[in-house]
Amino acid sequence: AETKFYALVWLFSAFINSVMQEVLVRGYLYQMIKNNYNIVVAVLISTGLFTFAHGGAFEAGILPVLNVITMSLFREAVFGNTESLVAPIVIHFLWNGVGAIILGGVSLAEDYPHLFNMVISGNSILSGGSCKIEGSIVVLFMNLILMFGFVMAKKKRDKNL
Repeated sequence: AETKFYALVWLFSAFINSVMQEVLVRGYLYQMIKNNYNIVVAVLISTGLFTFAHGGAFEAGILPVLNVITMSLFREAVFGNTESLVAPIVIHFLWNGVGAIILGGVSLAEDYPHLFNMVISGNSILSGGSCKIEGSIVVLFMNLILMFGFVMAKKKRDKNL
């Protein structure tokens, strides 16, 4: 029972963390930069700041950095299309809450617990190595497919309007 209680506390913590990051990066900085400059500058700066805020990725190598960048870009595309922080917050929380705290397949920080310990072995490019799945080329491809699918769906919807 104690483990479940702590898991709920950590899930709540991950949710609050996701909310705060999205409110700061996309809700405030992105909007301010977009209003004062343009959308390209807003995307570049907010994605850059979000990526640098996840400094552990830089210690781990290029794949984790690319994965943070591409997931940030995906959430920015979702935010730009929905004009709501709800979807980016949910996406961010699912990655951190389910991927890290429940499955243990994403390394948030060393002090975050996890209920399970998802381990993928083999080639570190495919498995993510010490970064777990977050450092994997599989996640990079997943992020690129999500972005591509989202952009194509938006283009199709805009064409039909």
